[in-house]
Amino acid sequence: MIAEVSKNIFLHASQNKSLNKAAKKWGLRFGASQVVAGVTIKSAIDTVKKLNEKGLVCTLDHLGEFVSSREEAIEATEYNVRTLEAIFRAGVNSNLSVKMTQLGLDIDKEFCLDNMRRILETAKKTKNFVRIDMEDHAHCQVTLDILRELREDFDNVGTVIQAYLNRAEQDVKDLKGIPLRLVKGAYKESPEVAIQDKNEIDGNYMRIIKEHLLSGTYTAIATHDHNIIAKVKEFAKKNNISNDQFEFQMLYGFRTEMQLSLVKEEYKMRVYIPFGDDWFGYFMRRLAERPQNVAFALKGLFSK
Repeated sequence: MIAEVSKNIFLHASQNKSLNKAAKKWGLRFGASQVVAGVTIKSAIDTVKKLNEKGLVCTLDHLGEFVSSREEAIEATEYNVRTLEAIFRAGVNSNLSVKMTQLGLDIDKEFCLDNMRRILETAKKTKNFVRIDMEDHAHCQVTLDILRELREDFDNVGTVIQAYLNRAEQDVKDLKGIPLRLVKGAYKESPEVAIQDKNEIDGNYMRIIKEHLLSGTYTAIATHDHNIIAKVKEFAKKNNISNDQFEFQMLYGFRTEMQLSLVKEEYKMRVYIPFGDDWFGYFMRRLAERPQNVAFALKGLFSK
């Protein structure tokens, strides 16, 4: 009960615009610097270099979502373009992740599409891949619509499917052939659209992982759950699925020893690295996911 109340508090805080605005002025606080790689492109690239040296590949995510003006969306688009160019210049191994609401989806779909095309053109020139991050259920269908439209011209783009959504299994089947990042899900959703029981979510997560792997499509399995990871390893070996067809993904700052262990076992291990001053919503969702993360944050706060 306490854990559920705590989760709801952090999820509510993640969508509070006043708190988010204040957080930009605070700078990285409350342990956030342990899970967010600074506020600049340079700090993010420096982090990627260090992780690459350890055999880890990366994905950079310039934090920000739910922008309300065209100016903000254009600024975010330009920032993502500069990030791709910086990745190329530095010669580091990192993809890019973007959120549609940061690029103006709530303002106008076509405007968002134009911004996304500009990012993908830069990614194509720099030989990189862009992941469209999945947001709340209200943005799910339009995100997939945009993905399908973009895939007509670009093969260097994929998206994320969240296992807790009732529609997840069918979406994975419909998206056969498109590289997907599979996650459990981190937004607060109603029982009408999402599974609420943890064990049921875990079960559905394994179902969509197996579905996508058996389809022969490249699959990114994003989880810190060692039980899920063990099951994926076993399933891949049993079904003769090459390690080249999938990768594991984890968040920057979490389970670093396990990340390095997977590299030693010759699995591809990608670290998702968020950066930027719009860090508050992301950090609150991480605190909401697991009670252990709250203790992690408090430790970071009092160690300063």
